[in-house]
Amino acid sequence: MSGTILAGTAVPAHAQDTPAAQPPASQPPAVQPTIAVDNTIRSIVVNGSQRLESTTVLSYMKLRVGQTYTQEAADQALKDLFETELFKDVSIRNNGGAVVIDVIENPVINRILLEGNKRIKEDKIRPEIRLAPRQIFTRSKVRADVARIVELYKRKGRFAASVEPKMVQLDQNRVDIVFEVNEGPKSKVQQINIIGNNVFSDGKLRGEMATKQSRFYRFFSSSDTYDPDRLAFDQQKLRQFYLTEGYADFRVISAVAELTPDKRDFIITYVVEEGDRYKFGDVTVESEIRDFTPETLTPLLPMKEGDFYNAKQVEDTVESLSETAGLFGYAFADVRPEFNRDKETLTMGINFQVAESDRVYVERIDINGNTLTVDKVVRREFRLNEGDAFNSFQVKRSANRIKSLGFFQDELEIEQKQGSAPDRIILEANVEERATGELQLSAGFSSVENFILQASVRQRNFRGKGQELRASVSYSSFSQSVELGFTEPYLFDRNIAVGVDVFRRDLNSFNFVGNDRETTFEQLTTGFQVRAGVPITEYLSASLRYGLSYDDVTLDRDLFFTDSDGDNVRGNNPNDTCDPLVAGRFLCDAIGKRTTSSIGASLIYDDRDNRVRPTRGQTVVGSLDFAGLGGSVKYLRGRLNAAKYWRVLGNFIFSVSAEGGYIHPLENRGSAADGIDDIRLTDRFFLGEPQIRGFDIRGVGPRVIRSRFTPDVVDGRAVNTIIDFREDRSNVTDDAIGGRAYYLGRAELEIPLGSGARELGLRPSIFVDAGAVFNVTQPLLIDQRVQALDANGAPLFITVDANGGVVSTTDAVDANGVANEPSLVAGSFSEQFFGDSAKPRVSVGIGVNWNSPFGPFRIDVARALLKEPGDDTKLFTFNVGTQF
Repeated sequence: MSGTILAGTAVPAHAQDTPAAQPPASQPPAVQPTIAVDNTIRSIVVNGSQRLESTTVLSYMKLRVGQTYTQEAADQALKDLFETELFKDVSIRNNGGAVVIDVIENPVINRILLEGNKRIKEDKIRPEIRLAPRQIFTRSKVRADVARIVELYKRKGRFAASVEPKMVQLDQNRVDIVFEVNEGPKSKVQQINIIGNNVFSDGKLRGEMATKQSRFYRFFSSSDTYDPDRLAFDQQKLRQFYLTEGYADFRVISAVAELTPDKRDFIITYVVEEGDRYKFGDVTVESEIRDFTPETLTPLLPMKEGDFYNAKQVEDTVESLSETAGLFGYAFADVRPEFNRDKETLTMGINFQVAESDRVYVERIDINGNTLTVDKVVRREFRLNEGDAFNSFQVKRSANRIKSLGFFQDELEIEQKQGSAPDRIILEANVEERATGELQLSAGFSSVENFILQASVRQRNFRGKGQELRASVSYSSFSQSVELGFTEPYLFDRNIAVGVDVFRRDLNSFNFVGNDRETTFEQLTTGFQVRAGVPITEYLSASLRYGLSYDDVTLDRDLFFTDSDGDNVRGNNPNDTCDPLVAGRFLCDAIGKRTTSSIGASLIYDDRDNRVRPTRGQTVVGSLDFAGLGGSVKYLRGRLNAAKYWRVLGNFIFSVSAEGGYIHPLENRGSAADGIDDIRLTDRFFLGEPQIRGFDIRGVGPRVIRSRFTPDVVDGRAVNTIIDFREDRSNVTDDAIGGRAYYLGRAELEIPLGSGARELGLRPSIFVDAGAVFNVTQPLLIDQRVQALDANGAPLFITVDANGGVVSTTDAVDANGVANEPSLVAGSFSEQFFGDSAKPRVSVGIGVNWNSPFGPFRIDVARALLKEPGDDTKLFTFNVGTQF
């Protein structure tokens, strides 16, 4: 664009930049000088304006009718018009006092388009663009938008990104603006050089940095991308490392990041000066607080004279002394370390000065940010009340209890503010509410069940009063259930928790014969439980519960009952009974109707910092249940659970847990010779997924496997072989029968990831599970092919019925010495008993928790390392849900 003044003398042109896609406007032809007789402006006319009124154009400049026309005034008018950024071109002519202003208006933006952006979505780039449709196009705004887009890509580690703006001319002086983005590769840190380090190797120092060198195995990490902010952070990390090692004079002289010649990656070079290594000199404490005496505090200091200087230890000591002062009510105690450096002896003497401070009392407790949760739900978790003496430990404990509710953000802190007087403090909890409703869907696969589906709805902060309301439905080939529950944590605003659960569960066991599924037994349970809990101390609480349930265990009469009337139809006669030959003796023993009335108590110790996602602390739960308060079932059952959590190696979270239980019968149901256990099948312990990963549901422990015989041909002869369940598990009957005792242990290490993965909510872990369930009376087994000896000692094959009666006998060897096989009836089988062993089953695996956009997602891959014959393993499970 150009501007020209025609007034007898040429005036220098003023031009603006031209966008990449727009060719520069041609310069106006040379102006022939004229002689002005009278330079007084008699009229001003504006030509070429379309959207703007002539008076509006004139208002942008200072030329007025009646003024003397000069080159300087015309030049200033031209500049004023161009500064409005409304015009593509402007020229001024003076024809004997008649001033003519010719303008070409800048176009109006019709649309703004983005092309070529793949790594950064359009909704992330749009906020960086200030231009908008229906605005006047200006090149300065386009350049500013290009700079902001490029800066956005730099923040994402793409320093080779470029943006080319293009203008598409439309009719009616309109344009489309197209930002063509060349994202380029992500800029990596190709190399990190360190100059000046003599004590520690380059590799050691690189390990202390947040920035890493680009390597092929870091494809899951963003630590090898270049980030200028991280460069400054790494300098601080280096300084912290050297200060913890005693090098008090360490400094980073320079840190330079240079682009590689291909403009793709960076090479970072640090120049450092290590200095001398210091040791602690005299370490003392001076206190102006009467409760704090140097004689008491000095022996408690972690550093000793002669130890290598450690700045982190000094910081921790200052924090520890401040917290200790807070325990005595001095919230604003000022602890300052005074350093005495001796460069000759290379010692660092430290005097911790505790300034005089008033004992502080809680003036007020403020709670901000709770839009749904009522105040009292948060206030009742405070371990301090208004008017109490300040105690830093109780403040920290209050924050942990509020976080354990699970209603607010994880990084919640209680802010301490100065009150209306020096001895008054205001505690302010700034909470940020998050979703407390949970809609969870669980799904899984197994070789036995094929598909498992569970759905549950849970509101942990019902009506904002901290109440819990839940409902769940599950469906699988093993079970279908419906459960409803409600918990009131503070009954009548007193620290008494009460709850009630109502449930109906339909549990069945089955097997496949070919593609046909046969249900072996079905347990229908209907019942309820009421419970109450009260705290004994801050960390110890007790709970009581009463439950009443009705069980109806049945078998399919058409499949598993006898044909007593000889009409070839099973189960149609009241005299028909369970056929052990078909169902198995242990299942025939389980059928029937029974009522269980039980009362139980638990003692709980829990000092975890967060019940939802603990990082430190432990929990121990002991429980005892007695069944026999009425009803038809009598037993005594005890359980013990314990877990402990640590922060290790920085931000790793390591946890170990263990549990075990035993159930003792209080009734005599039969003798071991009859294969009857005094604890019913439905009351025993079972173990498998999800308790012990790497094994299927009820995949561990005592079980009866019924294998069928199938015809085969060996060496040209027809023989009968038994199905090997280890090769074909789907064509055998696998019935877990549980045990009286079990134990289970687990060790898990949660692995912290980089900031990018943390933003995605990824929390991977590795784990080891070990456990067993055992101690049950072995049921009497059925074998329809038994090898025995006749009276002369010759081998026989005998086929028996369920009661042990002989059906037929066959010589094992004929007169010619050729082996015989018994003639088996269709469906002949042999039962085997496995798994009644206390030997541990062990599995290892990896799992990932992901707070995905559609809800929490958990995936586990586990492999069984130790197992016993008969155990049913499982490699892969996943769980997905959502929150509202």
